[in-house]
Parts: sequence; C-alpha cells; structure tokens
Amino acid sequence: MFIIQRTKYKLTDMRFISIYILSCFITLSTFAQSNMIIKLWPGNVPGETETKHAAEVHSDNSKNVKRITNITDPGITVYRPGKNANGAGIIICPGGGYNTLVINVEGDEVAASFAAKGYTAFVLQYRVPQKQEGALQDAQRAIRIVRNRANEWKLDPEKIGIIGFSAGGHLAVLAATNFTKKTYTFIDNIDNVSSRPDFAILIYPAYTATIKDKKQLSPQITVAKDTPPIFIFMTADDHVDMPFPLAYALQEQKLPYELHIYPTGGHGYGLRPGNPAAMAWPGLAEKWLFQTLNIN
Repeated sequence: MFIIQRTKYKLTDMRFISIYILSCFITLSTFAQSNMIIKLWPGNVPGETETKHAAEVHSDNSKNVKRITNITDPGITVYRPGKNANGAGIIICPGGGYNTLVINVEGDEVAASFAAKGYTAFVLQYRVPQKQEGALQDAQRAIRIVRNRANEWKLDPEKIGIIGFSAGGHLAVLAATNFTKKTYTFIDNIDNVSSRPDFAILIYPAYTATIKDKKQLSPQITVAKDTPPIFIFMTADDHVDMPFPLAYALQEQKLPYELHIYPTGGHGYGLRPGNPAAMAWPGLAEKWLFQTLNIN
C-alpha cells in the first residue's frame, strides 16, 4: 500500500482497522425506522427550471445498486446515532457521474455505518442529472442547515464535515475549497451560517484533474490556507484520474491531509464486503477522524 501523508500520526494499525470493519457490518434497518428527511429549499430551488417532484428510481439496478435521478427537490436524510454519539456530523455525497446518485451503496449504507460509530450522518440528495452548479449550491446549503441545527442534534458546530464518493467526492472537494464563493442568493438566516466543512473525506474522487492534462488540478478546485483537512483514498487500479495534483496543491500550502493509494479494488465499492479496498478505507478514515477532530 502506497501512502502519502502530512500528519504526525502513524497510519498502520491493522488491529484498529479490523475492529472497525467488523463493527460496520450492520443491517441498514437498524437506522431506517425514524430517519428524518429535510428539504433544503423551502421555496424555489436556485437555478432550477423544473417544478419540485420526487426523485426517479433509475432502471439500472444491477449488482444490487439502487440509483436515483431527476432530482429537483434536494434534501438530506438524517441518521441519528445511539448512546455513543460523539458530537460530530458528516454529510454524505453519493456518486454517479452527476447523472444519477448511487443512493444505497454510497449513501444509506455509509450513513448507517457512521451512525453506528457515533456520528450523526446526513445523506445528501443533490441535483442530477448534469447540474453541477446546482449540486454545489445544495452541498453548501446542506452544510449550513446542519450547522444551524447543531444544537438540536447535539453536534459540535466545529465538527461538521463532508464525505463523497466518485462524483460525490468531486462535490465534496468543491464544497471544501469554494466555501467563500456565494453560489446563490441567500434566502434566510440559515445562509448567514458558514458553509465551510471542518473536514473532507474523498473516496475514489473523480474529476479532480483537468481532462486534457491529468497532471493539472481542475480549475474548479482552489486550495487556500483555510482549506479544511482532507483525507483521500484511491486504488491503483481505478479508472478515474488520480488525485495527485490535489495532493500537491495541499502540500504546497502546508495543509494537513492524507492520501492513500491501495493496490486493488477498482471503483464504486463503497462498503460492500469482499472488496479489499472497501475493507480498508473505513478504518483508516475513522482513525484519521479521531485524530483530526480529537474524538475520544
């Protein structure tokens, strides 16, 4: 396993990883009974031309993957932890190439596992298909809503972050590097709350490099001194661009980050058992979160 890091902590603690993985194999139904769904926009959705309607289930459900699309009324689904709540919140951005959202593998299943570990998790249904500007608006609004309601959910407002998979990883890093950009006209007092995530976790992120030159960072991503800590996990046999330009940009700014390149696993595995990468990243990310957020 190839690891690039800018932290003072060691990363190889396989006993910790094994314990974490065992704890993650829980049934989704444990948290499915009382999940709250919060719509992001009480009135008109910024820049949206279609009327609000329920998301559509995509016809492709191969490999036990549920995909949804045609989202015009974005929202977050709340997964509350039990008595082990640690005060941290995490907003989850499923992938799907900005065409669909892989809502179970990279959304609900991930949220259930984080909730089991004490995090309050929020699955973001952002606008698709091909509404990247709207998706960033949705991500910013979701962060603001969670931070605004931190007291209600017993969260530390300085321990609210974002995780994304594939295209969702791209959205997560956009949220982590564009929080000073006003992407929509503010509609209420919630929008006066900061949209800066306190951390970002990118699992097999896509589109971080330019299309023409994979060695150049995407111009959509602007790394600055106030960019939050970032955790990145990829595999060497993944088909998307490697996030080395992002790592170099973080390195140049002397910002805390970890970049893990695992040998095999491909793409789109989420937490699915039987994939070596799916078995590896959760424990590494959890350990990084403990250290980054100072969770006991």
